[in-house]
Amino acid sequence: MLKLEGINKIFNEGTMDEKVALNNINLHLAPGDFVTVIGSNGAGKSTMLNMISGALTPDFGAITIDGKEVTKLPEFKRSQYIGRVFQDPMAGTAPTMTIEENLAIAYSRNKKRGLRFGVNRERKDFFRTSLEKLGLNLENRLNAKVGLLSGGERQALSLLMATFTRPAILLLDEHTAALDPSRAELITNLTKQLVEENNLTTLMVTHNMQQAIDLGNRLIMMDKGQIILEVDESKKPTLTIPDLMTEFEHIRGEKMASDKALLGS
Repeated sequence: MLKLEGINKIFNEGTMDEKVALNNINLHLAPGDFVTVIGSNGAGKSTMLNMISGALTPDFGAITIDGKEVTKLPEFKRSQYIGRVFQDPMAGTAPTMTIEENLAIAYSRNKKRGLRFGVNRERKDFFRTSLEKLGLNLENRLNAKVGLLSGGERQALSLLMATFTRPAILLLDEHTAALDPSRAELITNLTKQLVEENNLTTLMVTHNMQQAIDLGNRLIMMDKGQIILEVDESKKPTLTIPDLMTEFEHIRGEKMASDKALLGS
């Protein structure tokens, strides 16, 4: 469903501020895979998501979504394949529009649009049924402006909007990080529910190691623009935070030793 092959990205190349953001990234997601991504700040996690969404273009490498090569496809054209939820609850929705209007726009994302914007009774019933899954009473507030919703309510709406058209790939970019613990737990549970119900192929970036362990069937760890660890579905159910920390320190130690050997040769 998703293939990243030999993806490289360097920012400010040839200057004092040169930074290798991604270094030979190879990642394949089969249909229905839910891969969580962890790593320290600057590891390349969000850059990788921006490559997939089309917000950035790789210097080298190829990106394939649902069997179609999209490496040079602009972001607005690639959006037909992708649903995305950002860290900021204010992103991904139109605050001056109503809940119903936001849902109508999301619903029409992959459909031919007519000359008139409107919501018939059948579609309104569908919106209400979809909103009921959130358990936030938003189904009774269809005419409320989205800008008046709380952060948790808005993020729940963003998640619903990103999933109910069943995109080929769902990208979640630290989408619970800006929420308080109770709302973060709500969005985490909704994520699991919506991904499983719709059998969505999902890539989720998070700094929360326990969340990365609890969600999904695979896990990858990134560091300095590289994927340094992959945990498959056979090993992930027994994975613990100490396991991850131990593995990270071991890999970092091996890399430092290798770098020192190269410098000394």
